[in-house]
Amino acid sequence: MNSRFNIILPIVLGIVGIVSGRFVDVDEGTFPDAVDELLNLLNEKGERSDTVEQKVVLYPVEQPGWQGPAGVGQVVGVSVDPSGRPVIFHRADRVWNYNSFDDNLEYREAFRGPIQQDTVLTLNPLNGVVESAWGADMFYIPHGLHIDANGNTWLTDVALHQVFKFTPGSVEPQIVLGERFIHGSDNHHFCQPTSVATSRAGEIVVADGYCNNRIMVFDPSGNLINKVPQPGEFVALRVPHALAILEQGDVCVADRENMRVICLNVGLRMGSNNNENSGPPLTLHQPDLGKVFAVAAHGNTLYAVNGPTSPMIPVRGFIMDPNSETIFGHWAPATQTFIQPHAMAISPNGTELYVTEIGPNRVWKFHLVRDPSRQVDPQTLMKI
Repeated sequence: MNSRFNIILPIVLGIVGIVSGRFVDVDEGTFPDAVDELLNLLNEKGERSDTVEQKVVLYPVEQPGWQGPAGVGQVVGVSVDPSGRPVIFHRADRVWNYNSFDDNLEYREAFRGPIQQDTVLTLNPLNGVVESAWGADMFYIPHGLHIDANGNTWLTDVALHQVFKFTPGSVEPQIVLGERFIHGSDNHHFCQPTSVATSRAGEIVVADGYCNNRIMVFDPSGNLINKVPQPGEFVALRVPHALAILEQGDVCVADRENMRVICLNVGLRMGSNNNENSGPPLTLHQPDLGKVFAVAAHGNTLYAVNGPTSPMIPVRGFIMDPNSETIFGHWAPATQTFIQPHAMAISPNGTELYVTEIGPNRVWKFHLVRDPSRQVDPQTLMKI
């Protein structure tokens, strides 16, 4: 190895300052220079110049003063459309509590009819002002929201036990999965579905959800092609609450009541190729993780946020490397604290992260930035 590289690598490792898996703050002025020097040395060795850049972690930093609209109900879903505008899904005057369903999982308040207010709100990313709204007289208990790369909006309703796809500008669903107000555990029904994610090839992944504790995979037309767990599989999910798809094709699940994130190979086609990672599930867990309510992916890095679990576990965000099954960073708002986070999303260009809460009912905006005090996994650098 180049002797200068032998010198720079320990310097970078020292700057990163991780001892026994812990990050230590460093001087802001020295870190970028060290990384730049390392990149130059890699170029001299003929390595790709983005090798280290791909390992630089982006940390969420709150945008002070930014807030979503007032007067909304429980903000249960958030996504970001292809133009970078955050979109939220809220319950208006409805609240889901222990009395909402009977012992047969039938919604007790169906007689009230659907929520009369608009439930899907598109916000200005600069100031949080509502730019457009729709979804009135359609939903009973909103839950999950996902906007795919083509601008299609996917929504779940736990009272209706259904999943909906809306094309851009339409208020009539193009696809409806599940049967209205009818729950079930067969291949054609859901039971309180929580979340949707879509692959680059258009496959539809549904977390089904509070009752069935399974993952369902459909082709772009809504035909079932896979489900997890299959008979005989030892994947026991307990309230799969949110989904994120990694660049490599694994589906990562916020397995809420198991207090973990588990990443599964469900055979997604990432573009024209199948996900060939046939190994066991990747599992991320540590004692302070708590109940994971939301998860989002940027490339193959995961961001997650927990919710109220116990007085000993703070409510905050986490940064994860699923491939090494490590949790190596924490984050939270600077001005206040999280109370009951429920959903999160990252903008398509990877510069913004949004978190919603259901009490108080609010939306947070974070910038994803390079934090000079917490960068680059040294174990990764040592493999370069």
